[in-house]
Parts: sequence; structure tokens; C-alpha cells
Amino acid sequence: MSNRWKKVLVLLSGYINFVAFAIVGGYIFVKSDNEDVKKTAKLTLILTLIFTGISALLLIYNQFGGMFDGYYSGAAYDVYTIISGIVAIAKAIVYAVFIIIELVKKDDKKEVENKKEATD
Repeated sequence: MSNRWKKVLVLLSGYINFVAFAIVGGYIFVKSDNEDVKKTAKLTLILTLIFTGISALLLIYNQFGGMFDGYYSGAAYDVYTIISGIVAIAKAIVYAVFIIIELVKKDDKKEVENKKEATD
């Protein structure tokens, strides 16, 4: 598997689930020798932690609001719903942009040389 697809797999696992990223990213941290792939795994870890933290804050807000009467029929719940939707859309856009960047980025010189040696 090329380094480009390893990076895409790491980013995709970060988008899907924190546990999926822990498995794939942990494997990359331990087994990979390529610093570029490790750099992508570190970036994905930061992105995953940011979106997990935002989700945790929204969960706390929702649970706290649920302790009061009329929360689910009031404006506070509508705000929670809107912000949750915006965060979900933002997460999809951020990960999609990073995946597209990895797919369209040109190969580095070492990877091109390795491909030439493999075909010779």
C-alpha cells in the first residue's frame, strides 16, 4: 500500500470513529518508518481530539439542559440541535478537505524513486 493511501486511511479512520483511529493510528505510530505518514497520523489525532472535545461539551450542555422542564421543547434545545448539525458538517468538510489534499498532492521524490526501482 502506498504512503498516500495509508494517509487517506488514517484520516478516514479519524473521521469514522475515535476507536477506529486509535487502532489504525496506533499501528501507524508503532510500525511505520515513514515520517510523512506519522505526521498525518499526528494531525489526525489533533483533529480527532478537537472534534471529540466539542462533542463532549455539547453532550454536557444537552445533559445539563435535560434536567430542566421544558428544555426539549424550548429554544435551548433548538440551539443544541443547530450547533450539533454545524459541528457534524464542519467535521465532514475538514476531513474531506484533508483527504482530497492527500489524494491530489504530488508524490515526494523518495516515493517516486522507490516506484522506479520497483519497476526495474
